[in-house]
Amino acid sequence: MAKGSCHCGNVSFEVEGEPASAIECNCSHCSRKGYLLWFVPRDKLTVTTPPERLATYKFNRHVVDHMFCLNCGCAPFGMGVSPSGEKTAAINVRCIEEIDLATLKRIPFDGRSR
Repeated sequence: MAKGSCHCGNVSFEVEGEPASAIECNCSHCSRKGYLLWFVPRDKLTVTTPPERLATYKFNRHVVDHMFCLNCGCAPFGMGVSPSGEKTAAINVRCIEEIDLATLKRIPFDGRSR
């Protein structure tokens, strides 16, 4: 079980599993925020704080709910649907506690061209 939070701790979460790799997308949103994303089935993510502490940002095709803390603005995860129709969560691995980012394989994704 991996635990994580936003910068101020106002938003916290738990996710089943441990990431071995992360998607590094070059779209305007991901590159500006420095996201490294680990996609999991949505039922593997448990948000452990009240939903009123979160806001949602959508852009481009408006298919992903990018969730962020209303206090510090940190965006620890997003919610969406995979191309196969499965409900997914995109976890920003930079928000997971005690993770060594140097051990994660980074997988480039060309979101800019989509």
